[in-house]
Amino acid sequence: MKSSTATKPAWDRLWLGAHLATMTGGPAYNDRQNPAGVGELRDAALAIKDGRIAWVGSRQQLDNMPWSAANVTLAEGLWITPGLVECHTHLVYGGDRSNEFAARLRGATYEEISRAGGGIVATMRATRTASEDQLLEQSLPRALALAAEGVTTLEIKSGYGLDLDSELKMLRVAQRIGEVTGLAVIKTFLGAHALPPEFMGRQEEYVRHVCDDMLPAVAKARLADAVDVFCERIAFTQEQTRRIFERARELGLPARLHADQLSDGNGGEIAADCGALSADHLEHTSERSLQRMAERGVVAGLLPGAFYYLRETKLPPIERLRELNIPMAVSTDCNPGTSPIASLLTAMNMACVMFRLTAAETLRGVTVNAARALGLAQDRGTLEVGSRADLAIWRLRHPEQLCAEVGVHRPVEIVLANKLKTPR
Repeated sequence: MKSSTATKPAWDRLWLGAHLATMTGGPAYNDRQNPAGVGELRDAALAIKDGRIAWVGSRQQLDNMPWSAANVTLAEGLWITPGLVECHTHLVYGGDRSNEFAARLRGATYEEISRAGGGIVATMRATRTASEDQLLEQSLPRALALAAEGVTTLEIKSGYGLDLDSELKMLRVAQRIGEVTGLAVIKTFLGAHALPPEFMGRQEEYVRHVCDDMLPAVAKARLADAVDVFCERIAFTQEQTRRIFERARELGLPARLHADQLSDGNGGEIAADCGALSADHLEHTSERSLQRMAERGVVAGLLPGAFYYLRETKLPPIERLRELNIPMAVSTDCNPGTSPIASLLTAMNMACVMFRLTAAETLRGVTVNAARALGLAQDRGTLEVGSRADLAIWRLRHPEQLCAEVGVHRPVEIVLANKLKTPR
């Protein structure tokens, strides 16, 4: 390490000798197109300044230049990845649905449970009656569990209130989770998640209510970063979905979509037509929809937890996603009924084992591609100069262990935009 009287970069913190999984290396999104894997850089150095990555390179490069840092960490043998990005959750809710788990074990389907008054509407009742503080108390442990695994950016949807006051309450709780944990919380309004009982038989009236009343109020309160819709035969039609997204666009809110989970509802095509950031689930997506997603750069959100809990047999079209070079994100879909999983590392293993993603595809799926699914690809999800300094630091032989070994690994350090955290 050289010192010099020349002008030196005054970094806030520097890690020396670490191995980096930069998640850079080209525009391709999967192993068919991108043999660079996770963008490994061994025996490297990484510096941060004012909440941003200020320098990345080999340790040898650093030895040949002047530098200064307020804090220097010798990180030999450690791996640094971008902070993990959890891009699809429903983790704010009241009550639980463990009774439905038992019903599914007896053979009940998702649709049967939903049509019998369970599912989303059951959680709606518990969420409506809970106070904001009660919802925070119930939901915070789920967020902390994700944070302890290296998650630094967390998407949280509403959708269990299904009336304006309750939806706003959920979004405020999501905001408070960010304030309490320090996580970057991305809030998504999902008022079109299911038809509330008071609108039974009046679905069109509810859609008008979402468009004319709920969306403007949410936008005015600045409580949402995006809008989602459950486009499915038991939820909202293709035409209704398009109308909701058009209203969201008028209000400056981007779209993301629950698409083709239970049937082919042209969800991928709708997502592409409406400029959605992502289309999630995709078990029944058609070739036409995939082609449109590829043309428009829509991210495929893969949710293996729901596939697992529902004991589905039809896989998302992974090989076609590869062939069309559609970016694949991976998420827990953390929710009370069909994926009560608050472990992104577990979802990563599921993505490899059940969906046959490679470890490198999965690691990109919870970093750069998950950031892309949230419209944040220019800001986080990679280790490169200018990116937000969200880091997870691991004691590993290789990051592939995060996918291969379940229940073993936790980061030794987490950095949230320059703020150091020790995982709980």
